[in-house]
Amino acid sequence: MKHIIALSKDKKLKKIIELQEPYVLQKRKQVWLHLCASIMSQQLNTKVAEVIYKRFLNLYPNTKPTLQLVIVTPLETLRGVGLSNAKANYVKNVCTFFIDEKITDARIDKMSNDELISYLSQIKGVGRWTVEMILMFTLGREDIFALDDLGIQQSMAKLYNLDLSNKKILKEKMLYHSAKWSPYRTYACRYLWGWKDTSIL
Repeated sequence: MKHIIALSKDKKLKKIIELQEPYVLQKRKQVWLHLCASIMSQQLNTKVAEVIYKRFLNLYPNTKPTLQLVIVTPLETLRGVGLSNAKANYVKNVCTFFIDEKITDARIDKMSNDELISYLSQIKGVGRWTVEMILMFTLGREDIFALDDLGIQQSMAKLYNLDLSNKKILKEKMLYHSAKWSPYRTYACRYLWGWKDTSIL
């Protein structure tokens, strides 16, 4: 795989890549639905986020959720699956935005990474991190670096012996190290997440 060869030039990163299965990026449809899932997962661990998202899908047992269906779902029902009041509103905000703007997956595909971050961040409840997750795991963009992700910060601090206490200096050093991973920074992030909770190395 090209990305493994390129990323392995970083000797420290190479060590954690070798501990994991090669990662393959996938492209998915229904960007709006994955955006809602990303909102649901904010500040939650993966297992809890998966449970909440599954409950959300189960609200629509005989059909796939649509923008219109989610909009007419009462807030109390959305909160019943484990969403906070804010997150329930943010999910509705996404659906309203996609309908009002007549957004299609094809239109999103044509937009650059920076264009999408700027465009989708207009939605209340959607920030840069949320759009970055969409770029990585829904659109399959290969060169996204999640600078503000706590897991990435912790992994890079551990791998490169960086100080977590000064966020400004930390981010400067993260950008320095990550620059050499381009154009495969999404893969690097994925391996950093996969390694984060291990005690190996």
